Amino acid sequence: MKYKRILLKLSGESLMGDKQYGIDNEVVKQYAEDIKAVHAKGLEIAIVIGGGNIFRGLSAEKSGMDRAQADYMGMLATVINSMALQDALEKVGLKTRLLTAIKMEQICEPFIRRRAVRHLEKGRVVIFGAGTGNPYFTTDSAAALRAIEIKADVVLKGTRVDGIYTADPEKDPAATKYSEITFKEVYANGLNVMDMTAFTLCEENKLPIIVFDMNKAGNFMKIANGDGIGTLVKN
Repeated sequence: MKYKRILLKLSGESLMGDKQYGIDNEVVKQYAEDIKAVHAKGLEIAIVIGGGNIFRGLSAEKSGMDRAQADYMGMLATVINSMALQDALEKVGLKTRLLTAIKMEQICEPFIRRRAVRHLEKGRVVIFGAGTGNPYFTTDSAAALRAIEIKADVVLKGTRVDGIYTADPEKDPAATKYSEITFKEVYANGLNVMDMTAFTLCEENKLPIIVFDMNKAGNFMKIANGDGIGTLVKN
């Protein structure tokens, strides 16, 4: 396998499937099966999930809610998604641990870096919930931060598109996909990969990012094998 330890970032919206809101159990089951297959190859897997399928702090702020309050609510939404994925992973036979940046002793462990690394070394799939635990930071930033803390080899950003394009492929049929691109080229071309805080963290720590379509069964295994699907962002 190309990597030893990976951080998989999933958007909350990807869990919706064809729904307008909430969690599509079939999508979560597919994710669990794909993660199980990759884990069976000996990879250490950590996961960060967004909460946009349940609550978006930025949207709530625009409607008049206090931004910090809204962001904390968004963090709780990520824990709901994390628990759903944890349940699906355990149903396919994987051992998991859910660690959150906000203490919730009845349902998960608090995030402690050394403990997270030890869980990975023992072969457990580790899910990081509640973002960074701070308002004004996205789950992209949480993914970049946790990946750096656990010394992951790569951040795999699983989305509903199969990579980074010159323009939005849903709006511009002439858009072409990059197979590889540098951090500097992303800046220069004004492309939207992650929020700027997360993206800069990855660049400064020489942590590559791969954007790929997680909703197509088998793609996660192809990425773990080093197959050239998706788009690689590197220094």
